[in-house]
Amino acid sequence: MRIIVALDIISGKCVRLTRGDYATKKIYNEDPVEVARMVEDNGIKFLHLVDLDGAKEGRVINHNILEKILTKTELIVDFGGGIRSEDDLKIAFNSGARQVTCGSITVTRPALFLDWLKNWGNDKLILGADCIDSKIATEGWAESTDADIISFIAGYRSKGIKYTICTDIEKDGMLQGPSVELYKEILEIPGIELIASGGITSVKDIADLMEIGCEGAIIGKAIYEGVLNLKDLSRLC
Repeated sequence: MRIIVALDIISGKCVRLTRGDYATKKIYNEDPVEVARMVEDNGIKFLHLVDLDGAKEGRVINHNILEKILTKTELIVDFGGGIRSEDDLKIAFNSGARQVTCGSITVTRPALFLDWLKNWGNDKLILGADCIDSKIATEGWAESTDADIISFIAGYRSKGIKYTICTDIEKDGMLQGPSVELYKEILEIPGIELIASGGITSVKDIADLMEIGCEGAIIGKAIYEGVLNLKDLSRLC
């Protein structure tokens, strides 16, 4: 299972939110490149870079941070936040993203997303399937929908998607453990490669996600708050 460090960006700074609420913003580092170097220096290869400004504004904003990180490190980065158009997608890939996570667009313009899936391939695009009470949320988690998370992911799997990131928003930033039972349900969908996100706080949490068959685990606040150590995490890679 891949260990992936989350790096969320607002105004060019490394931040974390709680349950996606921008009012809870906490700045952890003024320099995201410094954070990325620290991740790489501790033997972790994967970074989940989220443009929170972009998610809020509906367009990619912090792609320059992606470029700087990839100039200074050899990390493998997936990028998300604000991917609403073909231009946004191209900006992300041209800035060096290995994969791009698409969330709101998969709900608001599914035909366009399926065109991207056809043109770019299912190794390049990740379905962002974040939920509250098992219902998909969009627009930087500010909008809720009636779409059931399991049906939503299964529908896109039948149309060719391979990777999905699922965050249970109620767990995000709470340091209370991930939604293992929800992930078990998702993993019943044949062929899905699930990346778990939200609430991962301990080595046991990671072991539990490995045991049920997650492809990756995204860890954020537990690292920044010193609950989990990067060097210890690198031993699990």
